[in-house]
Amino acid sequence: MDAQKIPATVITGFLGAGKTTLIRNLLATANGKRIALIINEFGDLGVDGDVLAGCGDETCSEDDIVELTNGCICCTVADDFIPTITKLMESDRKPDHIVIETSGLALPQPLVNAFNWPEIREQVTVDGVVTVVDSAAVADGRFADDHDAVQAQREGDESLDHESPLEELFEDQITCADMIVLNKTDLLAADRLDFVEGEVRDATERRVKLIRAGMGNVPGADVLLGLGVGTEDDMAARRSHHEIHHEDGHEHDHDEFESFVVSGGAVTDPAALRDRLVDIIEAHDVLRLKGFLDIADKPMRMVVQAVGKRIDTYFDRDWAAAEPRSSRLVVIGLHDMDEAAIRAEIAAALV
Repeated sequence: MDAQKIPATVITGFLGAGKTTLIRNLLATANGKRIALIINEFGDLGVDGDVLAGCGDETCSEDDIVELTNGCICCTVADDFIPTITKLMESDRKPDHIVIETSGLALPQPLVNAFNWPEIREQVTVDGVVTVVDSAAVADGRFADDHDAVQAQREGDESLDHESPLEELFEDQITCADMIVLNKTDLLAADRLDFVEGEVRDATERRVKLIRAGMGNVPGADVLLGLGVGTEDDMAARRSHHEIHHEDGHEHDHDEFESFVVSGGAVTDPAALRDRLVDIIEAHDVLRLKGFLDIADKPMRMVVQAVGKRIDTYFDRDWAAAEPRSSRLVVIGLHDMDEAAIRAEIAAALV
């Protein structure tokens, strides 16, 4: 990797895998290295950027964080991503390293390929792609289907020419990785973790370094940075389903996923709300739910991060004096989810 170029690390992974927690730990262990953070958030409420900006660490000041809220960085490389990188390079305080957190719904391949654009290639290189995997979710079969069963179904029905969108996305993120972090391993017994590791290795023909992480013990800057791969020069071996479909004449379609924001007032019973949200997520097969809650009689706001039936909550900072207090939750699901019903049920729970 060219030592004169600024290295960039791409952090990718499915919804709720733990990318934001990993990045916060990376920033906290950067040992004075100036890091610029680009977040490609999916949805109208920039939850992850707000959480990271409030972490209080010198390496993640608000001036060093850029949010691209379109939800699909691969569609707006020329309009959003390249100008962002160019602005960073023209800054009087150039970063020592760039960290990019992709949306849980984004394909990493187009983003890495963007580093071959002339405006970027001369100054920045991809140090490595780190994919974060929710081990417990994969063990439950939520983000990875039975490959043998899918193959048998394809062979029995000639009309099925590719796998489900969620499995394709999971495989694309694994295929592009230089390092894979198997997160939340503390939720699994040893035999189930071995199963997950096998599923992940089977999702790519490339040999990739796997790291197990659990109990909040995620790797930091010393592990994640300095891989020196130059990933943009090795994309022929990391083709995504997206690229293969385009070669076959398929159109690029992001309608598989949708998101919306539900707002409400102060919450008087957080435990009851948590139980209600679990029921709503399960009843409507919501992929991801995240946001902030205004808890009555509490000076701090509560962060909500949910995937499947698991919901994590914590207080991250005080409400600012001029900041309007409210509860806002982003809901992410497939395009056919019943938005009206979900919105009504969450709004009723926020009363």
